[in-house]
Amino acid sequence: MSVTENVEETEVEEAEEPEQDAKATPPWLRSRTVLAGALAVVLLVLGGCGFLFRAHQLRDVAAAKNHALTDTETTTQVAGDISNALGKIFSYTPEDTSVTAKEARDLLAGKAAQQYTALFGQVGTRAAEQKLTLTTQVVRAGVVRLEGGEAHLLVFLDQTAQRKGKAATSVAAQLSVTAELRNGSWLITDIKAR
Repeated sequence: MSVTENVEETEVEEAEEPEQDAKATPPWLRSRTVLAGALAVVLLVLGGCGFLFRAHQLRDVAAAKNHALTDTETTTQVAGDISNALGKIFSYTPEDTSVTAKEARDLLAGKAAQQYTALFGQVGTRAAEQKLTLTTQVVRAGVVRLEGGEAHLLVFLDQTAQRKGKAATSVAAQLSVTAELRNGSWLITDIKAR
């Protein structure tokens, strides 16, 4: 064998080796590729399970039971009834506070009735002495929560007070109101100033 043939065989062997390296992947590289693929599948499965679990939680939360946004007919009715009730129970003239007291007995129940009786007992006598007229107008009433026969509202109102012979003064107020449906009518059961 000559030197030329030996050199040519070496060059041919060297030229064939890169092709073999490209075709044959080392075992450690194959195991990393399989591991990365398996890890990607596990992450996708866990992520999918997480999304399904979260979707289930959203259906079960108390917010899904709140019909304030979905039952527009009842929401409109309760907002209107409570607005009218507040206008009646917080408006009076010095000549006849008994009309306001009667309205309150018909429109209030529970804690709200007790609060109102204690408050209006003092107001009724002062209104006659000071010749005070109070007019209340609900500017905006929004139902925050509506579940079954109970509603929670946020109410903004304007009150105008006028003593005989003096200029009227106006005041804005904000109330949290709880109402219950009893015998087809919405009654105010709790009032909180905000």
